[in-house]
Amino acid sequence: MTSEIAIEAPVLSAGELYERLLHQSNLFILDVRNEQDYARWRVEGRSNLAGINLPYYDFLEDEEAAIARIPADREVLVVCAKEGSSQYVAGLLGQHGITASYLEGGIVSWGDYYDLRTVAEFPAGKIIQVARPARGDVSFVVISDGAAAVIDPLRHIAHYQALVEAAGARFTALLDTHVHADHISGGPALAAASGATYYVHAYDAIHPIDMLPARIAYTHIDESVQISLGRTTIKTIWYPGHTLGQVNYLLEEPDGGRYLFTGDGIFLRSFGRPDLGGRGEAWTPVLYESMYERLPRHLTDATMIMPSHFSTLDEGGENGMFLASWANVQRDNERSPGAAWKSLPVSCSVTCRTFRRSTSRSSA
Repeated sequence: MTSEIAIEAPVLSAGELYERLLHQSNLFILDVRNEQDYARWRVEGRSNLAGINLPYYDFLEDEEAAIARIPADREVLVVCAKEGSSQYVAGLLGQHGITASYLEGGIVSWGDYYDLRTVAEFPAGKIIQVARPARGDVSFVVISDGAAAVIDPLRHIAHYQALVEAAGARFTALLDTHVHADHISGGPALAAASGATYYVHAYDAIHPIDMLPARIAYTHIDESVQISLGRTTIKTIWYPGHTLGQVNYLLEEPDGGRYLFTGDGIFLRSFGRPDLGGRGEAWTPVLYESMYERLPRHLTDATMIMPSHFSTLDEGGENGMFLASWANVQRDNERSPGAAWKSLPVSCSVTCRTFRRSTSRSSA
């Protein structure tokens, strides 16, 4: 068994790997899992990250040929499923004069890694970004005067519980911008554990395909709901299009700071697709109206945009923060208002007005 082969090699933790990826180091990723597993999921970083998939068994069958494919002038990180095979290969490379380490816990540890960092501090409180970089998922915790709200909480709730406990705060609101299709929300579990209210728009409590209602406990939230959190205020902005129940949350603090949690509505370099609910033709003009009419009136150029996803680390800085001012998003986001959809037909606005009239009664 591979795990019984004792070959010394340096080890890199998931946290250390993340810092190296953020800072664009000279790291070269050697993934020794099989081709199918590699195709499904692998370590990704900035656009210049180099790597190769060379299954572990290649090193057993023809050691010299396999090692010849590895750059000798790069620092190599070997990745496998759980650590054993990568530890062996890293030791083998070291014996051949190649600087190599292995990922502690393998790709599993990378997938489960959460990064917590404070992204904003102000007299009334602070905002902590809680990211799961292997999946490109981002959530945020707002703390003010001992009250805590979580926006788009991710699946593993222990991270939020430890963070809020360490801050001497308590959960008061759990806010999903929408029902996510790509990961499990931690909102219901946190609500059950803490007693805090879990909010989501009722339109997202109905499945867009089979129209069945949600089986989870939730409190409907719409633009009439404003949440007081310590000395800050969280306002709700309905932003249908990616889903019909997508909302944005606008945090306003006493000194004038404004932070918009956009979920999948607007990313730093793109926007949420309108076709994932199976109704792309109908929802595209709805998203158009949200982007051009519903949202801009709530924003200033200095409002910080804080999405719930990133596609590559290039979207953030070396500080690991995934946020930007509205002015910068409009400048850098090729698909933001002013840059995208200018070729859409005028008929879209007619469809939007029809949708607005048809939903105004139910959303009131």
